Order: sequence, then structure tokens, then C-alpha cells
Amino acid sequence: MNKPDQVRELLENAVPHLKRNPDSLHIFVEAGSVYATGAGLNLSFEYQFNLVIVATDYPEHADRIIVPLLAWCRTNQPELLMNPDRRNGFRFRAEQLNHTTCDIEITLQLTERVCVTKVDGGVNVEHLPEPPDYDDDPTIDWELIWLKEGIDG
Repeated sequence: MNKPDQVRELLENAVPHLKRNPDSLHIFVEAGSVYATGAGLNLSFEYQFNLVIVATDYPEHADRIIVPLLAWCRTNQPELLMNPDRRNGFRFRAEQLNHTTCDIEITLQLTERVCVTKVDGGVNVEHLPEPPDYDDDPTIDWELIWLKEGIDG
């Protein structure tokens, strides 16, 4: 899995407190499963898991963590933001420790697609990027054309 390391790197670079105190950032993978159809004896699969992010003794506003994660999700797990059925895909809770610090726990429901292909008697394993968001691509002009006998369009 690549996304846990990507999230750690993102937060350590984007959040000043976590950059200065990397030991206060904890990343866990929970409720993981592998989804594979086995269609055509294909070994490709998808990781499905909850990524749990915990920042301990955190003295800054939660926005400093949430906003970079939202930006990361926009590219790396866009359905968390755009699919109403995934409204529980980005959850958090916090424990106020005192007047200046808290522990923040964020849970993201993530997936990672993995393509496995045969190559020269072995296998090649490639982690695939998220499918592109065609709604944001101004170079694609979508047009729906109905073709049915007897109906002029």
C-alpha cells in the first residue's frame, strides 16, 4: 500500500507541528481487505482499508490537518468528497487534553487499485493512480448522441 506513506509525507510537510514533532503523528491501517474478482485468472486486485491518522498533543487548530487532507483526497480518493454515499468516508474525533492541546483522530476509507500482469515468466505489480476526473478536464467535450431508428434528433 502506498497511500499511508503518502499521507504521512503530506502531513509532515504541510503541518508545522508535525514537521517539528514527527513522533506525534501515528498512522494505522485498520479493517483492511483485498478485493479481487479473479476474472480470467487475473491477479489484479484492490486494497480496501481505513487509514487512521492520530496527532497526539496537538497544539494547533484542526484546520491545519483537515485542509491538506481534503486537498490530498481531491486527487487521491475523490469519491470521498464527491459521492454522497461515502459521507462517512472522512471521519474524525478529538480529545481535549487541556486548554492548549488535544489528540485528533481522523479515519479515511481508502482504496488502492493494483494491476498484476504476466511479464516474461514473472509478474509485474503496478499501483494505479485514481481514474481522472473528467468533469474537471476542459479538453474533453462530452456529447450524448441518441441513435434510434425512426426518431429524428
